[in-house]
Amino acid sequence: MTLFITSAEAQETHGEAPVVQVPGEAINTVVVHEEGGHGGTFPPFDPSTYASQLLWLAITFGVLYWTISRIAAPRIAGILEVRRDRIAGDLSEAERLRGETDAAVAAYEQSLADARKNAGAIAAETRAQLSRELDDRRRTIEADLATKLADAESRIRDIKTKALAEVDGIATETTEAIVAALIGNVSREEAAAAVSGVRKS
Repeated sequence: MTLFITSAEAQETHGEAPVVQVPGEAINTVVVHEEGGHGGTFPPFDPSTYASQLLWLAITFGVLYWTISRIAAPRIAGILEVRRDRIAGDLSEAERLRGETDAAVAAYEQSLADARKNAGAIAAETRAQLSRELDDRRRTIEADLATKLADAESRIRDIKTKALAEVDGIATETTEAIVAALIGNVSREEAAAAVSGVRKS
């Protein structure tokens, strides 16, 4: 049988002087056998305890294995399964969002191309409409100018005719006065005939 006693008790047992315990100082323990000798094998290394150590090792390993296989492993597997499902879901969502983004980009590019095409068509139609409007205005202005020019020419002819008529009258009167002063009285018809003959020549 093995006992654990302090060094002071060991000294008292062997008849040595007592050891004074200083406060705050650790008490040393020694292993004393009944035979009165020190030493012996450390129990875990004692061959006589191998059987019980192996038994308790097997029991402990079995309990630990059962705990891990029935409690810890399913929880870990569940956590891994949840994480795997979450990662798969995130990847699927990312793939879906990428598909939607690609579709949105393609739709935007198509809309942009259609807008450019429509802008070109609108620009061409606007140019054609402006050209037609300018042609209409030009024709209207040309017709207005032609009408004004015809009116002006008509007024000029009227003025010319009136002027010529007045010139003929003035020339006839002047001729009549000159002839009367030179050779005597002459009729107006003779003076007008003389002026008309001079103007025609």
